[in-house]
Amino acid sequence: MSTTVKKVTDFLELTKKLLSQRSLYENFKSLLFIYFLVTQSLKAERHLRARGILTTFKEFYAWIAQRVIFLLLRLPSARAKVKAEMDKAKLDIEQSLCPQGADVVRYLSLPAEGQSIEWILSEMDNMDQQSGTLEWKRGKISGAVYHGGDDLEKVIVAAYQHYCVSNPLHPSVFPAVRKMEAEIVAMCLRLYNNPNGAGTMTAGGTESIIMAVKTYRDWARATKGITEPEMIIPSSAHAAFDKGAAYLKIKVHTIPVDSVTRKADIKRMKRAINSNTIMLVGSTINFPDGNQDDIVALGALASTYNIGLHVDCCLGSFIVPYLEKAGLAEGSNGKYKLHPFDFRVNGVTSISCDTHKYGFAPKGTSVVMYKNAALRRFQYYVYPDWSGGVYASPGLSGSRPGALIAGTWAAMQYMGDKGYLDSCRDIVTCARNIADTIASSIPELYVLGSPPASVVAFGSKHPKVNILEVGDMMLKKGWHLNGLSGPPALHIACTRLTVSMTDTFIADLKDAIKEAKLTPSGKGTMVALYGLGNSSPVGPKMVTQLAEAFLDTMYKA
Repeated sequence: MSTTVKKVTDFLELTKKLLSQRSLYENFKSLLFIYFLVTQSLKAERHLRARGILTTFKEFYAWIAQRVIFLLLRLPSARAKVKAEMDKAKLDIEQSLCPQGADVVRYLSLPAEGQSIEWILSEMDNMDQQSGTLEWKRGKISGAVYHGGDDLEKVIVAAYQHYCVSNPLHPSVFPAVRKMEAEIVAMCLRLYNNPNGAGTMTAGGTESIIMAVKTYRDWARATKGITEPEMIIPSSAHAAFDKGAAYLKIKVHTIPVDSVTRKADIKRMKRAINSNTIMLVGSTINFPDGNQDDIVALGALASTYNIGLHVDCCLGSFIVPYLEKAGLAEGSNGKYKLHPFDFRVNGVTSISCDTHKYGFAPKGTSVVMYKNAALRRFQYYVYPDWSGGVYASPGLSGSRPGALIAGTWAAMQYMGDKGYLDSCRDIVTCARNIADTIASSIPELYVLGSPPASVVAFGSKHPKVNILEVGDMMLKKGWHLNGLSGPPALHIACTRLTVSMTDTFIADLKDAIKEAKLTPSGKGTMVALYGLGNSSPVGPKMVTQLAEAFLDTMYKA
């Protein structure tokens, strides 16, 4: 009997223990569910606060519409039609980029023996003639080539030759290159009024921006414990910020700009700030339409919430620091006014400046600057335990071309303060003449905002004038302008080459408007690409495929 009682007692104890364990398990599941619910609710609340109810609804509607259309496109007939159109577009891209004809020779393997310098130069001339590479010298390209003149080109080539094998990864081997890089950064820091700050050179504006994003991510993690970082940018900010966020796993809140001023919406940016925000972004000037954000107001926000503020001056580079000295900080009737933007503004913690734009340095050079050296350290990558020895680099690259640094240093020394001042005056006067002429004598168009520097963007206010059609008409006249979306527009980034072409540009623009109004084709590159992107919920997906095809074609030998 006692044995039976003991067995029953043992069973009851075991059951009680199991029930107790089950209760703990159930409690754990409940706590886990509550944690998930709370964290997701916080994310949703932050998203709603940043985007607003209306924008969130539009995003959700677009997502639903995309899914429905993608389902319809899976039908054999629809899929075949889309494939045929995409194949045709891809073929057009290939034909426009890759030289065609029986006289085109393709070098797909190494020659059996090395060629002479005479043969190499001759073949380069042939390739230039076949592809029209020298066309940029006519001055009909928006930005892209920031040519400082033939004399400066010779200076840069001489500097290249002097340091063609140098590598700043080994400063003890190439001490002169290290010295020049440090001096380039120092000159830029003084230009932006922070002589005691810190910075590094990079391979271009995109790397400068990505390095700044990386810096704030690591700074926020180390000083605030933020593991799910978020950043807030105006819709006019450069795509490099989105690129950096995609690489570095940072959530981006993109805030629409004011439709009239084209400036960042400060109230909406403030509303988007939360405990995970690591940085704000402003531009002087922005790439799409050349306008300037209110850096003072953004700086006040950054200071209040103890977050970073990066000012993108990649395109403003060696123009905006000289506007005041050139007497161009404000145009007639208060137009084109430049507001404070550099390190003198409270709250500004980093700035990017492209030396290879209006600094006229060789392509592939930029500078990212920080308020102090302590912040710059978060940009560095250091691997102390590598089997190959201690590895440390300031940016994305390990080995870098010292020749580019030498070319940049040489260009800055050659131009000097007066050279950049004169250049600023010529280029900005050219841009403002274009903007004023459009505003006063081309009734079909309007200028976006009040651009203070070198870029002018314009859209159509005439119902029968498609501005993208105008862009295609201008392309036929030899002009390579940038097409924009949101709103549809064109922009021209004026350079030294544009200065002598102002009257030609205006005359061609007026003719292009007449042609676009009277005989629109609806089939040009801009109409097809940007029109597709705005025509339906799946437009961006199609544009992405075309862009990928473009990138594939870049590597077609």
